[in-house]
Amino acid sequence: MTPSPEHKPLRLVVTGGGTGGHLFPGIAVAERIMAERPGSEVLFIGTGRQVDNRVLGERPFRTAVLKCGGVKGKSVAAVLGAMFRLPLAFFQAVSLLRSFGPDLVLGVGGYVTGPVLLAAKAVGIPTCIHEQNSIPGLANKLTGRFVDRIFLSIPGSEGYFPSDRIRLTGNPVREEIMAIWDQGSGKDGPVLLVMGGSQGAHRVNELVSEGLGEIRDQLPAGFRVIHQTGSRDEAMVRAGYAAAGIAAEVAPFITDMATVYGRADLVVSRAGATSLAEICVLGKPSILIPYPFAADNHQEYNARMVADRGGAIVLREAGLASETLGAAILRIINDHGEMKRMGDAAREVAFPGAAAAIVRECLALIGTKEGNV
Repeated sequence: MTPSPEHKPLRLVVTGGGTGGHLFPGIAVAERIMAERPGSEVLFIGTGRQVDNRVLGERPFRTAVLKCGGVKGKSVAAVLGAMFRLPLAFFQAVSLLRSFGPDLVLGVGGYVTGPVLLAAKAVGIPTCIHEQNSIPGLANKLTGRFVDRIFLSIPGSEGYFPSDRIRLTGNPVREEIMAIWDQGSGKDGPVLLVMGGSQGAHRVNELVSEGLGEIRDQLPAGFRVIHQTGSRDEAMVRAGYAAAGIAAEVAPFITDMATVYGRADLVVSRAGATSLAEICVLGKPSILIPYPFAADNHQEYNARMVADRGGAIVLREAGLASETLGAAILRIINDHGEMKRMGDAAREVAFPGAAAAIVRECLALIGTKEGNV
């Protein structure tokens, strides 16, 4: 029996990568489509960088790598090389799309999205992009001129795109994290979760480990740290906690974020949009230290959106002393009422239905093309 249009399996291409912040929203949408339309297939076209391989390696998606390069912030030689490769990447993308035969292509950010979305437009495949940050990246600014739908995560970023194609959906969060959104931590002592993003953050690692060492005698009973360091700083951070006598679980990269979030009472983090979406949807109070060299300072704008509503405090990295960060951690972790108030405020700015909203829009686009809507 042929499935009805409402239940027909789909073929989706998600393109983007280079950071977990780009990949995880695409994964959330892909998971939602596969759940709603059993038998659907997903092809991720990415950069082939280590983070892409690690994040996608154990998931039920096909993957392909496009040979192209970025231009923003690069040297003249790198820009010229990227421009030279662009036509080759475009034709490679056309070949991949014709071979896979997708119903729709979704771009989630990063330089690899440009050739793929251009190729999709050229061969008549519906196209969408998702912008995670308050200030769009270059690839999304450019592709936003011609794609069929533009999904935004943060109010206030509408001015960068054509108004008739914008949908404010929020930032989709992976199913395994959404599954714990209403669960308590269920343990005795308070747990601090420290994240620097999928690549780690050297200065955050130093500030937290030094700051906690300075207040170790004031920490509450049962206090422990879960710290994602990135590969470079794992040994340094682990040694610092051991010397201070602080119970800590240290790892270069955490794959089971759902379990870790479920245990956390307070989060210290950079302000990447995907991490913020996860923190907010789970109602976790946070101390945010935006990456000061993020393009267009978008991490600070991301962080302020949450802090202005009371869900986080923001500390700028420039001039930040370890004792200042340690004091902030101590003040919040010892005030259960403040933690609850901040967590509730964080949830107020979350979009728990983001993945479902994006999938609805995607299905409407596909249906319009097929004459089903």
